[in-house]
Amino acid sequence: MQPLTINDLVPFNIYAESYKQARQHIIAVKAPRRVAVGESISFLFENRQTLLYQVQEMLRVEHITDSRKIQDELDTYNELLPGPKELSATMFIQITNQANVKNQLDLLMGIDEKNVAVLRLGPLVVSGLFEQGHSNEDKISAVHFVRFQITDEALEILKDPQYAATLSINHPHYKATAPLQNETRDALLNDLST
Repeated sequence: MQPLTINDLVPFNIYAESYKQARQHIIAVKAPRRVAVGESISFLFENRQTLLYQVQEMLRVEHITDSRKIQDELDTYNELLPGPKELSATMFIQITNQANVKNQLDLLMGIDEKNVAVLRLGPLVVSGLFEQGHSNEDKISAVHFVRFQITDEALEILKDPQYAATLSINHPHYKATAPLQNETRDALLNDLST
């Protein structure tokens, strides 16, 4: 995918007047890209549209108009764009019991290690590769960024509805699997073709 540039942005004053319509649009774009894996974890597969929306919202909410700061935001979110033959997702750990947030997050230490988040495409297993810096031996973040490298064989299986496609978490304190619905597969295939 092509990196986001300042030319992709709607000018601040125009976006500020129309952000409610942008929000409605992005809800529809994100719907097939969001996959709930169990009760407490969800993934949002990112693309240019989802990340452009995030940049626009950061600029609007933080009232950022300085061109250097705008470029900093673009650079940050461009890091999350999927590369060639790659899917990129934001993984959210959603804990509703605020009194237990720390304890529940502590139980999930190591969730960002290799072979914990996996895409299963027919007989193939694609392990998620997590961005470093979102946890350490004492603390874990509730938001992680993960990439899945998609080989040509994996791509062909993803295209073929006769093969199952699932997203799983296999952690000592959290095990769950979710099927990738047809709309999700279509959205991911579209991303892989750009």
